[in-house]
Amino acid sequence: MMRATAEIDPNEFQLLRDYIEKNCGIYLSEEKMYLVCTRLTSLMVESDCNSFADLYHKAVADTSLSLRDKIVEAITTNETLWFRDESPFVILDEELLREFAKEIASGRRSKIKIWCAACSTGQEPYSIAMTVREFARKEGTLKPEQVEILGTDISSTVIYLAKAGRYDPLAISRGLPEDLKKRYFERDGKVWVIKNEIKKMVTYHKLNLQGNFFQLGNQDVVFCRNVLIYFSNGFKKDILKRIARILNPNGYLFLGASESIFNFTDEYQMLKHTMGLYYKRI
Repeated sequence: MMRATAEIDPNEFQLLRDYIEKNCGIYLSEEKMYLVCTRLTSLMVESDCNSFADLYHKAVADTSLSLRDKIVEAITTNETLWFRDESPFVILDEELLREFAKEIASGRRSKIKIWCAACSTGQEPYSIAMTVREFARKEGTLKPEQVEILGTDISSTVIYLAKAGRYDPLAISRGLPEDLKKRYFERDGKVWVIKNEIKKMVTYHKLNLQGNFFQLGNQDVVFCRNVLIYFSNGFKKDILKRIARILNPNGYLFLGASESIFNFTDEYQMLKHTMGLYYKRI
């Protein structure tokens, strides 16, 4: 039986770092060597490899790409919670849905398309869906079926979990207001299950952000939050440019609280709300 070591040398780290960036865009600086080691050790053992170099060469030779997908899934961060940072959902409710509802009423549009570009286990797209439902319930100027929400992620595992819409007590407690939990979730033993009226509002697909966005169709709002921070500056510019190409005229972009378009693109106008910043395609 092969014995794997949990130590990684700089050359092995360089091989895997370049491989990871090539296959999913995530850039890992030198101080992230520990992360590659800790997250890929079990996969190295599972793959019957003696070293991280063996794991790299085995992944390169794997024409099925299954090992590549396992490496990417192990490296990607799926930290998420309900209504994360709050401000995008307040802005969506107070500004964008109000604007879009008026356009629908006047016949200038028939639907609203929203893309969540890194949906993880579904908390963000379902938070968007609940925001839409609450707006429709209170305002009466918009029907939930007039809004199409798309969630994408590079990980097949988190897409599967998002589609299931089942959350344990810890996951359900992170950011979800009690009134929305009562209104939109049902208890199934120790698990909370999102109701079908919310689940059916969201469609999920696997997507690598290095891929073609045109298959998604034009969008009115894009949530690309807390994902650009993992990419190189060149890839950030590329993603922001490609998002602009699929945003409808005057479409909107939300980034994470620590992310900005500054020095990366001039295709958006920064807008200020009392709750935070967001961007409008020029």
